[in-house]
Amino acid sequence: MGTADDDGVFEVYRDRVDRPLSRLFREYGLREIEWFTLGMVANVTARVASLLPPLVLGVAIDAVFVGESDYTLPLVPDAWLPTGDEAQFWFSVAVIVGSFVVTGVFTWIYGVAANVFAHRVMHDVRTDSFAKMQRLDMPFFDDKQTGEVMSVLNNDASNLEVFLDNALQNSARLGVMVLGIAAVLVYLNWQLALVTLVVIPAMVGFTLWFMRAVEPRYVAQRSSVGDLNTRLENSLGGVELVKASATEDHETEKVTAASYSYFEHTMAVLRLNYLYRPGMELLAGVAFAATFLVGGVWLFSGAPGPFTGELSVGAFVTFIFLTQRIVTPLAEVSNIVDQYENAKASSERVFGLMDVPVKITGPDDHAPLDDVAGRVEYRDVDFAYPETALAAAEGDEHGELVLSDVTFTAEPGETVALVGPTGAGKSTVCKLLLRLYDVTDGEIRLDGTDIREYALEDLRGAIGYVSQDTVLFDGTVAENIRYGRFDASHEDVVAAAKDAEAHEFIQRLPQGYDTRVGEDGVKLSGGQRQRLSIARTVLQDPEILVFDEATSAVDTETELLIQRSLERLTEDRTTFVIAHRLSTVRDADRILVLDGGEIVERGTHEALLEDGGLYATLWSVQAGEIESLPDEFLADARRRAAERPPRDGED
Repeated sequence: MGTADDDGVFEVYRDRVDRPLSRLFREYGLREIEWFTLGMVANVTARVASLLPPLVLGVAIDAVFVGESDYTLPLVPDAWLPTGDEAQFWFSVAVIVGSFVVTGVFTWIYGVAANVFAHRVMHDVRTDSFAKMQRLDMPFFDDKQTGEVMSVLNNDASNLEVFLDNALQNSARLGVMVLGIAAVLVYLNWQLALVTLVVIPAMVGFTLWFMRAVEPRYVAQRSSVGDLNTRLENSLGGVELVKASATEDHETEKVTAASYSYFEHTMAVLRLNYLYRPGMELLAGVAFAATFLVGGVWLFSGAPGPFTGELSVGAFVTFIFLTQRIVTPLAEVSNIVDQYENAKASSERVFGLMDVPVKITGPDDHAPLDDVAGRVEYRDVDFAYPETALAAAEGDEHGELVLSDVTFTAEPGETVALVGPTGAGKSTVCKLLLRLYDVTDGEIRLDGTDIREYALEDLRGAIGYVSQDTVLFDGTVAENIRYGRFDASHEDVVAAAKDAEAHEFIQRLPQGYDTRVGEDGVKLSGGQRQRLSIARTVLQDPEILVFDEATSAVDTETELLIQRSLERLTEDRTTFVIAHRLSTVRDADRILVLDGGEIVERGTHEALLEDGGLYATLWSVQAGEIESLPDEFLADARRRAAERPPRDGED
């Protein structure tokens, strides 16, 4: 078992889950208790009814055919029973037929009720798990393999359904059959019953050993399923890169290794099953053979050894039938244990996901955010990514600072550009505004209020975010533009597309706005995907805009068209623009130059060029005035930026 040092947050919280199947029933099973109760009652009724035919047959043999005893049934007053051989025969036939009818009807009721119960619980578990996954903080997704989460939502939820549908009810059936058969056998001949039931303690001990031995193997098997799903998802998601790099064999080797690991863990489970199930069948078979041997000798030669009394032919026949009946459910204990251990491992993973704490939340008594002016203040903001997702969940162990002492103000309606070398912290600054992460120190204020005082949905609803990594869903063009404003009319969708310079290319698609874009928009070019993302933000009509390399995947002509539309869109909105291509931000009201997580320069385009610092150097490279950026040249630019005194009004 891993420790907090080498396991992720998912594994750590999974290992902390206590009595997972009991918790599953408490939190989810009790919601559907009426279906569970109906299934359990029907199951017990059907099993009790199924015990009547062998019992009635034995009584009929002794009383009607052999004539060695009176016609009596346990728990039935003699006054209710017919007299005379013929009447007793037909009564026996009626009881046997009636018991089969009752067994069939109540088995059907049990099947329906058990399936409704199991599938409703599975539905609730899957949807609650997905809802929790949606609420988890970004560090979880930075650190967690999505294949494992998919395994929880699909494989583990299905394992729980199998357990609730089969194992839980079969356990009740097994209990009723064993106790019922034992009671009937003891009633008929308690001495011979001891021979039949003597193997039960051995079966219980064998089962307990199996459960202890197989549990860690199931945990390892479920983990290997998550690893395999992750490997498959990564390989298929990056298939274009794989083909372009001619690394098909490399990816196949990785999938083969993950698949073989799953195979090995599965075989480790099956090897125990191969030992357990035949072992249980052997013990049950020994019970049957011993019963047949002792009972047969008893009939031929009288009570053998320490046994006393008489054994009738009818009682012996009933023993043989019921002993055979007890063999099957006892042999099926392996399936029940198999499903139990599988469900236990799966429920630990489900509740491990459920128990991961969410740190980034809004207060219950949150501040109102109705009329947004758009004044954004960063005050002495420091930020460090957590060392691990577990550190984020536990609220400690931050790594090195990636942002340090970031302080600036964006007035309502201003456009603020963030530029700088790759890895300078530009995107992180804006992600903090959305509270995808929370500041390590300092604060960010919107309209004078710390953003942590607002409800998350209100804060994020006021901000339109266009990422350089465009996300599209497998739906139509119109559905993707409408995402976030699902009630928007078609006319509004078209207007947003026109503002994003997307309308013309959409009209050229096979079905226009009804064209399906494929998973992650694979049927569109990078520039087309970005324009749809911009159209989606236009349609949402937020008060604050964030464009993170929003035009990085479009050609120069399209960029100019988009820039023109963005100028209209940003005219009265506070806007943050992150750009590597400095030509797109030269008209910004203020440009912040970040380097190493710090703001090293700030000002307008013209003022920064006059300073001759880092911004001027980057501009010269992009303008082609110099061919490359030597390390010493960049260091000198940074030194000049650091030595320049602040202008009036600067922090």
